[in-house]
Amino acid sequence: MKNTSKLFLGCLVVGLLVWGSATALYAASATQSLTINATISARAELTLSPTTISFADASPTTSPSVAANSTVAVTADVRTGSASTATLTALAGGDLTSGSDTIPVSNVTWTASGAPFIAGTMNKTTAQSAATFSAGSGSFSGTYTFAFANSWSYNTGSYTQSVTYTLTAP
Repeated sequence: MKNTSKLFLGCLVVGLLVWGSATALYAASATQSLTINATISARAELTLSPTTISFADASPTTSPSVAANSTVAVTADVRTGSASTATLTALAGGDLTSGSDTIPVSNVTWTASGAPFIAGTMNKTTAQSAATFSAGSGSFSGTYTFAFANSWSYNTGSYTQSVTYTLTAP
């Protein structure tokens, strides 16, 4: 009985080997390539928070420069070519106005923290650089701190003006 079991087991092993070889001889396969495409365009997203600041009334003698009520957090997300340089500019819509009274908008200045953001002075005719980006893409965060040059020569009133920040990713 032992020899019969060994013979059966041997035949089974040989049969499986022959069957496996025959299956491999008749196997078929196919391959196909897949092409993956992705379109990446220039993109610019700018966030300022808060979007309104104010300067409190103060004595020009004791406070010749008045700080804004809040710093402004800025985030610039830029996607551009490796050799392209994004720009961020600020352009005031005019002087600060209260009815027919005006205060030159150039009396508003800002400092900056966090690269690549830079300090500047508001201007109503020429867009002022508000950041110096290096070439390529990235996400940048920082803050602007605004100050107002106070003067006894200003007429009383509630003055206002809008400033447009423009982030460009060529």
